[in-house]
Amino acid sequence: MSLFLCDYAEGAHPEIMKRMEQTNFEQTYGYGNDPHCEKARNYIKDICKAPDASVYFLVGGTQTNMTVIAAALRPHQGVISPDTGHINVHESGAIEHTGHKVLACPTPDSKLTGDMVREVGRADITNHTRTHMVQPKMVYISVPTEQGVMYSKADLKDLRAACDEYGYYLYADGARLGYGMMSEGADVTLADMAALTDVFYIGGTKVGALFGEAVVITNPSIAEDFDYIVKQNGGLLAKGRLLGIQFETLFENDLYFEISKHAVDMAMRIKNAFKKAGCSFLIDSPTNQQFPLLTDKEYKAFEGRCELWGEAMDGFKAVRFCTSWATKEEDVAALEEEIARVCAR
Repeated sequence: MSLFLCDYAEGAHPEIMKRMEQTNFEQTYGYGNDPHCEKARNYIKDICKAPDASVYFLVGGTQTNMTVIAAALRPHQGVISPDTGHINVHESGAIEHTGHKVLACPTPDSKLTGDMVREVGRADITNHTRTHMVQPKMVYISVPTEQGVMYSKADLKDLRAACDEYGYYLYADGARLGYGMMSEGADVTLADMAALTDVFYIGGTKVGALFGEAVVITNPSIAEDFDYIVKQNGGLLAKGRLLGIQFETLFENDLYFEISKHAVDMAMRIKNAFKKAGCSFLIDSPTNQQFPLLTDKEYKAFEGRCELWGEAMDGFKAVRFCTSWATKEEDVAALEEEIARVCAR
């Protein structure tokens, strides 16, 4: 039985596993001071067109978010986030644990806009008791969002402009960045991410790697002493080359983009199957996450293989079907047949 619960159910792409085995008995310096990490950093800086960027490898997304935000903010400052943002709802208060408040903004479609940021900024600077409040200093977004919606280049430019107006950092969580960039209509590149944010990360855990995220910092004030903060937050892996080898493999021949496109293609087949069966969706996602609205009976047919996202209107359940770099075409074909049989309305 194939699962469509998440995009990190499998291990790693075979090319990464092969490279891990080939380099298993190499002896290198630790903590990321090895040729593989250096080569991976250079690949990333080249494709980002950011030769002066600082690139760091961390193990997972929550740890990365916590470390980046701790590095950027002073003790009295907080981070603006969509209310659906990962740091707000799925990280067990990790950001608050570092002493920084998440300033959650309601959003209609899980995307934060420049005007939303400006509204927070205006409210802050016009508040005569502002020194009693948490000071907004960073804007956090996920690209794509937790509900699979992609930011456009224009969206990012608007956010950049709003951040510049109020002196905020712009930080992008890229756990699923590959899936977003390879979705239909997407016009954002890694070079755009580097140019329009102060810091972002390229997700590996959900996009082909066994584990690992690559943090790209273009703002020198955040990069200052970042390695100390990585260490302090338990993020400095002694066997650092294990991270470097993975990102070296993902980026030396555009494997990252190839496997991301595959996941999106599989998701579009699932989306079209639900559409043909007459199903509607919680949100229109062009990425590897799809959110059809199912009846109780329909959901029971797929229970355990997709994620229950929440109750929707008129008794329908919002569920998530998620594809990955490893999703097999034959499994999607079988699911298409099942959708046609179970959901025909």
